[in-house]
Amino acid sequence: MTRKEPVTIYGRRLREARDSYGFSQPELGVAIGLDVGGAGGRVSRYETGKHEVKLGLQKLFAKALALPLNYFYIEDDEEARLIAEASRSDKPVKLQKAAQRKIKGK
Repeated sequence: MTRKEPVTIYGRRLREARDSYGFSQPELGVAIGLDVGGAGGRVSRYETGKHEVKLGLQKLFAKALALPLNYFYIEDDEEARLIAEASRSDKPVKLQKAAQRKIKGK
């Protein structure tokens, strides 16, 4: 199965940030409090631009990925990379491990 490419800058940055920490789509969704059963599909739709992400969820994604909200709207790739590097944290890794346990039912 091929990955559908994001059509929005928000979707592209969300995928880049998620991938940079090694989150799967379900893991990121669960980390922000989405239902285990539909988390992956929802994150996928936000990344591809099929669904628009409401501000409340944008803030949750930003917090989970330890990035400022404006990162997700920066069009310049180099500027986005610099912000992501400056914001790098171990907090998302801890959230990912907790999400993995929740998905596995432990």
